[in-house]
Amino acid sequence: MTAYDKLEARFRRLGAVEEAIAVLHWDTAAMMPPGGGPARAEQLATLRLLAHELLTAPEIGDLLAAAESEPASPGEWQRANLREMRRCWRHATAVPGDLVEALSHACSRSEAVWREARPADDFAAALPGLEEVLALTREVAGAKAEALGTSPYEALLDQYEPGGSTTLIDRLFDELAGFLPSLLDQVLARQAARPLPPSPPCPFPIPAQRRAAVALIERIGFDFGHGRLDESAHPFCGGTPDDVRLTTRYDESDFARALMGVLHETGHGLYERGLPAEWRRQPVGEARGMAMHESQSLFLEMQVCRSHAFAAFAAPILREAFGGAGEAWEPEAMYRRQIRVEPGLIRVDADEVTYPAHVILRYRLERAMLAGDLLPRDLPGAWADGLKQAIGVVPASDREGCLQDIHWYDGAWGYFPTYTLGALIAAQLFTAARAVIPELLQTIERGDFHPLLGWLRTHIHRQASLLSTADLVEAATGAPLGVAAFERHLRERYLE
Repeated sequence: MTAYDKLEARFRRLGAVEEAIAVLHWDTAAMMPPGGGPARAEQLATLRLLAHELLTAPEIGDLLAAAESEPASPGEWQRANLREMRRCWRHATAVPGDLVEALSHACSRSEAVWREARPADDFAAALPGLEEVLALTREVAGAKAEALGTSPYEALLDQYEPGGSTTLIDRLFDELAGFLPSLLDQVLARQAARPLPPSPPCPFPIPAQRRAAVALIERIGFDFGHGRLDESAHPFCGGTPDDVRLTTRYDESDFARALMGVLHETGHGLYERGLPAEWRRQPVGEARGMAMHESQSLFLEMQVCRSHAFAAFAAPILREAFGGAGEAWEPEAMYRRQIRVEPGLIRVDADEVTYPAHVILRYRLERAMLAGDLLPRDLPGAWADGLKQAIGVVPASDREGCLQDIHWYDGAWGYFPTYTLGALIAAQLFTAARAVIPELLQTIERGDFHPLLGWLRTHIHRQASLLSTADLVEAATGAPLGVAAFERHLRERYLE
């Protein structure tokens, strides 16, 4: 058995442990009773420590060195897998096991408090947990920065977006900030001259909302033989490629809120299911970072499911699910409501035009907190000031402000920029797919998603982590990652 073969066996075992962590994390958010929190925190901390120990075992470094110098030339997938193995190993060996365990416990405690504090609008209750998680995250970031030869923030970013660069992010975000405010003004002026179509009367019972969501995502291609749809405080996609767990949250006064959340998470789920089965539990078989993952959710939610074509397909299904009738249930009315631009407080409910502002704000705030330039206790004020400056709205409560997202309280620092990077990639991918499949919108209107899903499977899903994000985007679209396709898409949809 070669050194590379031994590494594959080790990483296959590690992959199984990480899958168990993923399912337990989903259960924590969706099913676990409140009293299970302390025991679950211990379970997750133990498994994370076990995963860390498997990856940092002394022989792993020797096996990596031996595999990289073996005379036999492996195939491109094996070479890429070895590259990703070393990246995982460098991250893991930079951080001592006791710090991994301490951060896991802190995140579990903080998340549990956040789940109570958010609906209660009690930032003071969540603040100690946030401060503890941030302090430990700084330790992790410092250790990884030294090992990776990068900045502390980029060391955290690399966990979610391998090779991610603040230089690139700053350039792209500055370009967005340069045209989005004026575009928003133009869109709002255009909307004001055109009355909004009527809305269907509420309430919308949750069972009917769920039936409608299931009917739509099954038609799109989500496999309920390998997945579930449940409820959680914050919508997400979890589980494993063979056991995909989607969650959403319902509002009986607005069925579109939960529905678009389900469609967003379905994009994530389709990506996970499309990853190459032959590379399960190997680093190269995993999704290529969270920017690409977010591109898949935003591709479906924003590019596809807010189009005229999708409204024509979905309107009859929704009308039947809710027993609706009249103009409010017509495709054109549904389409115009879905592309309604309205500066709001909640990121996950934001429209395409204002969504990047929410992400840019969080990116700048988390960098400031990590650097010590912003204290967590001052976060509510900084949040309100930033949002007012960006899109002209101010949260009336912390529940609508700095408590709305789970990420920082659960330890996901360096994650936020991937949302808008994903939006840029999604626009490029949809432009490329339409060029290759000229009848794409017509197939969507007929409810035939096979051409679309087939294109994504070939160009994105089955590529997994074979290529870097930059190379994967350029291979699929013929152009480097940029802002142009996103800006063109927004102008075509909202101003023409």
